[in-house]
Formats: sequence, C-alpha cells, structure tokens
Amino acid sequence: MKQSRQENLIYLAVWGLLFAAPLLSLYVRTVSDTDVHFSWSEVFIVWRHFAVYLLLFLVHNFLLAPLLVHGHKRIVYFSIVAALLAAFTVYQCSSRPNMEGHKPPMERAKHHLQKDEPPMHEPPMDEPPFDDPPFDAPPKHERPTAFDGERPPRPEHAPPLPDKRPPHDIHKTATPPPIIGERDILAVVVLILMFGANLGIKGYFRSLEDRKRLAQLKRENLEQQLEYLRYQINPHFFMNTLNNIHALVDIDPEKAKDTILELSKMMRYVLYEGNKQGVSLAREFDFIRHYIALMQLRYTDRVKITLELPQAIPDCQIPPLVLITFIENAFKHGISYQRESFIHIQAATDDRQLLFTCRNSKAGTPNPEKGGVGLQNVRQRLNLLYDNNYTLTIQDDADVYSVRLTIPI
Repeated sequence: MKQSRQENLIYLAVWGLLFAAPLLSLYVRTVSDTDVHFSWSEVFIVWRHFAVYLLLFLVHNFLLAPLLVHGHKRIVYFSIVAALLAAFTVYQCSSRPNMEGHKPPMERAKHHLQKDEPPMHEPPMDEPPFDDPPFDAPPKHERPTAFDGERPPRPEHAPPLPDKRPPHDIHKTATPPPIIGERDILAVVVLILMFGANLGIKGYFRSLEDRKRLAQLKRENLEQQLEYLRYQINPHFFMNTLNNIHALVDIDPEKAKDTILELSKMMRYVLYEGNKQGVSLAREFDFIRHYIALMQLRYTDRVKITLELPQAIPDCQIPPLVLITFIENAFKHGISYQRESFIHIQAATDDRQLLFTCRNSKAGTPNPEKGGVGLQNVRQRLNLLYDNNYTLTIQDDADVYSVRLTIPI
C-alpha cells in the first residue's frame, strides 16, 4: 500500500509539472516581451492535447499495465496496446488542425485560382500596365490595342501575370497532403515512450515489493522452523509409533524392522528437508506414504484409510510439510474408536497445478490433542509463498470435514 502511494505521488508530480509548463512559459514570454499578452486560450489549447495523453495514461496505468506486470498476460497486453495506438493514430490524423491560414501568399493565390476567382490586381487587357509610357514609346494612337491580336510588350520589372491555366491543369501539379504527418508520428512516439516509462516505474516498485516479501518470507521461515521443531518432537506421535513397534517385535519381527526403517526415514526427512523452501513433489509424497503406513498400525479395520497419489509425478517442487498438516489434522479429529470412521486422501497433478483433497469423518468428541504447525500457520505460509495464486477451501459439515487445496507447480 505504501509503495502504491509513492508511485501515485510520482505520477501526480510529473503530470502537475506538465500542466504547469504552459503557464510558466507564457508568463516568461509576457515578462520578457511587453508586446506579448497573457492569453488563456493558448494555455487551454495545450492543455487539451495534454488531456488526451493523460486519459490514455490512466487507462494504461490502471487497466493495461497490471496485465503485464502482475498478471504476466503478454499477448493480451500487447494486443490491446496495439489497438490503442492504432486508434490514437486515427484520432491524431483526423483532428489535424486546418493549415490554410498558415500558407504562404503564393499558395493562397493558387488556392483562389482553383476556385475560379478572378485575380484582384490583374491589369486591363486594352491598357498598358503603367499610366506614364516611357519616352521612346509610340504615340497612343499608334500603339496596338487588344483588337490588333497582339498583347502590348510588358515592362521589364512588371509583376508576373497570374496562371491562366484551367483549374484541372492546376490540380495536376498540386501534391496531395500525406495521410500521416510528421507531427502525427511524433505524437505516437511520445505515447509509446509514455507507456514504456509507466511500465518501468511499475516494474521498479514491483521489484521492491518482491524484495520486501522475500525478506518477510525469511523472517517467517524462522518462525516456521520453531513450528517444525514442535512437529519433530511431538511426543504422542513417537510414543504411539514406538508402542506399535514394540508390539510388533513379538508378533512380526520383520514388520517391526520395516516400521523402524520407515520411522527413521520420516525423522530424516523432517530434520533435513523440513527447513528448506522447496522439496521435490515425489519426496513429499513418499513422506505421506510413510506417515500413513505408521498411523495405520494404531487402528483396526473399523477405520478405512485410502490414499490415491498419481503414478506419474512431475519434476517440480512444493513447500515441505504443507500437505501433511491437513493429514495430521484428519487423524487427530476424524478418528472415532466407538464407530466406523474414514480418511480419504487424494492428490492429482497437471502441467500447471497440484490438486490435493482430504476428507475425513468427524469424531463424536473433539480430540484435545494439539500439535503440528496448525491450519492458521499453513494459510499464512501459503499467502507468503503464493500470494493470491492458490485456493484453499475448508468445508466443515455435520459429519464430514473436507479440505481442498490447489497450488501452482
């Protein structure tokens, strides 16, 4: 929230300076030149152009840029930006100001000729262009007239006569105006640079946010290590497991040996893998299998435990000891010694995510035993690791308790 406020303050300062620039420029001109008067119309013309850029900037900043910076939707972002640039180019070309008043005099004269307007200063055909003939000119009654079929000779410094070609000949020599002018291209380039600067600022603040989140994750990891220690020295878990092994020593010594081996593997995993940020999905599934195999030694056939894990496990990593928390919670609060109960665990994967579900019956009386990292700590850990890219749904019905977790892999 604080970084977003800083980012918005930067944008506000930049646009404030841009809109104040015409006022400062016109003020400096009026101070330096007394013939220049302050005109709000000039300022409003500049502000009108700035308002178009401001509107496009707001659309890009709040709607388009988050698609690329936060959502990583490159195709959608560049498609919309390309359409926006095309629409801006059409608007820029269609709103081009009329430059007729800024044409040179000769260009305006040609424009009048195209409209079949008679020239304003064309001399009469039956009179010479000057009132006073030169000394060597013949008398007026001997000078040829327009009826003689010849035009009187023009003085050397007389202005050129206007073009008497038909209008269609004039149009042939005129060059049509370009569709996209130099100013239009410059305006599109400025818009692209503005979008790039907006992305750069957003990327900078996103990197700051990621670094702060990583530091917070490291601090939370220290707290999670304490929670892992609680799980490691859980006296009830090890006591019950060792009691089951002790009973198996006389009944089935070979199975007791296998159980001790499984317990050793679990302890090694908890001690050396539990403090890492990520472990392979295959090793996490192996740990779940060992845990359920040991827990089944405590219960009779009245407790139905099913475990469905995928055969083909993708080569990916997940946070350690996250799934086992829900399984441990199911054994603590879902097993009843007075009636039949069940625990159903299922995991499925695809190329993008892991879907984990755990359903269990509910015991008649709550189990006061506490341990593990707890559901609340798991949710906080998932928030730090995945932000909003995961879903955790917990449904607590009258007889069934279910957990559904989806995380990216």
